[in-house]
Amino acid sequence: MTSRIEIAGPLRDRYDEILTPGALRFLADLHDHFAGRRHDRLAARMQVRYDLGNGRNLRFLPETAAIRADDSWRVAGAGPGLEDRRVEITGPTDRKMAINALNSGANVWLADQEDATSPTWGNVIEGQLSLFDAFRGRLEYTSDDGKQYRVTGTQPTVVMRPRGWHLVEKHLTYVDRTGRRTAASGSLVDFGLYFFHNAKRLIELGRGPYFYLAKLESHLEARLWDDVFSFSETALGIDHGTIRATVLIETIPAAFEMDEILWELRDHCAGLNAGRWDYIFSIIKNYRGRGQWFVLPDRTQITMTVPFMRAYTELLVQTAHKRGAHAIGGMSAFIPNRRDPQVTEQALEKVAADKKREAGDGFDGTWVAHPDLIPTARAEFDAVLGSRPNQLDRQRPEVSVTAEQLLDIRSAGGTVTDAGVRGNVSIAIRYIESWLRGVGAAAIDNLMEDAATAEISRSQIWQWIHQDTVTEEGTVITRPLIEGYIAELGFTGGRFADAIEVFREVALKEEFPTFLTVAAYPRYLVEEAEGAPRERVGVAA
Repeated sequence: MTSRIEIAGPLRDRYDEILTPGALRFLADLHDHFAGRRHDRLAARMQVRYDLGNGRNLRFLPETAAIRADDSWRVAGAGPGLEDRRVEITGPTDRKMAINALNSGANVWLADQEDATSPTWGNVIEGQLSLFDAFRGRLEYTSDDGKQYRVTGTQPTVVMRPRGWHLVEKHLTYVDRTGRRTAASGSLVDFGLYFFHNAKRLIELGRGPYFYLAKLESHLEARLWDDVFSFSETALGIDHGTIRATVLIETIPAAFEMDEILWELRDHCAGLNAGRWDYIFSIIKNYRGRGQWFVLPDRTQITMTVPFMRAYTELLVQTAHKRGAHAIGGMSAFIPNRRDPQVTEQALEKVAADKKREAGDGFDGTWVAHPDLIPTARAEFDAVLGSRPNQLDRQRPEVSVTAEQLLDIRSAGGTVTDAGVRGNVSIAIRYIESWLRGVGAAAIDNLMEDAATAEISRSQIWQWIHQDTVTEEGTVITRPLIEGYIAELGFTGGRFADAIEVFREVALKEEFPTFLTVAAYPRYLVEEAEGAPRERVGVAA
């Protein structure tokens, strides 16, 4: 029987171990059952953005008030190996980074096929191979200079993050039962290949198939994931509820539906995570045209202590703990520099303050992006947790967050500065250049930048231009001003010409692409089967 998932990308060494006939049939089954509903959910997102742009504000849903008011229900909670999540390390799944994460001493590794991974065909499939080998004790890597890397000692529990619903995988083509051909869903590909090859092996190892769910915007999107999980468990003969998911609350619409998201995923849910950077981006994206009230200051001034961000995190902890779910804190962007002790000292101080606040607020664990930050983060959570694996008993009954508080963007205060504008241009272009080279997590100016932080940078530029924002120094932010900064920065070589082209598309054009990756991916990262880049074709986001 001919597979209805066709391989459009080149088949390199060992790719056939991941793209097996059985795995492709499983992907086809997932698409048969869920591809249409995925399109419906994406259309619903567009409607919400349209309504918000026309003056509607988000609110807690009246039609689901009974779910929020019912104190009796709980989610499944932690699966084996997820009871203690006090320090989680995030990172891409290439072999070297995977070994470093598995050797890091963290409790959990977020194996990231999403924002920390540039979705080249090689990264997608070779990331799956890294995980496949890791669970079978044969993950190794030798660098160009001959240095060997191997996994040693006790390893963290792995939680894999597939791409969000909005992304496609153009190296795999789905042929539906009528013969219609479309690009496969990035979400279903990442989830499906990982689950098909590793679910039973993970159960044998005393763990399980665990996932982080990114970019959700509604409880109906959570319902779709829950149905994918239930279908997949049945297909592989695995007990219902074996899968555990942690949902990133990293969009402003999702912040208004946390209870409902937990309800939809209750048989499979382990926790919620405060995805701070995408959350800020989501606010800008959804309210970008609503006037000065929703204009944020320099990126560096939007801290976790500003009132609207405090409201978001306090509501998250309260909601998660009320339902028996872990509350996992976000990632501070500061990273150490082993060649500069002063930078490292400052990074450790800032990370310690961030993690002390999270532990004190009731979070059960937190993220770091670098192994050297694990002792600092662990010390702050150890000080609060002691020998306890979590603090689910902290219910936070004193917290009462309103819709107005979540949307009180003016509470951030602060200013837009010339340096902030120039910094956003520089960071966005340098990150995009890294992403085009296949590197999705990049250390830039002693900060860890990924797709989420780059989205903030470019979307702020777009918003400041369209809201006629004037900097603290009196500079009117215009397209010519930004073009002048691009010229002054003088980026050359590498993929900078392409990166500047992408930046202009997503920050300086009249239309606002929903994600910078949606337009850039088919134009620059898609390969033909023989390995040659496809002709560049502009794709509307």
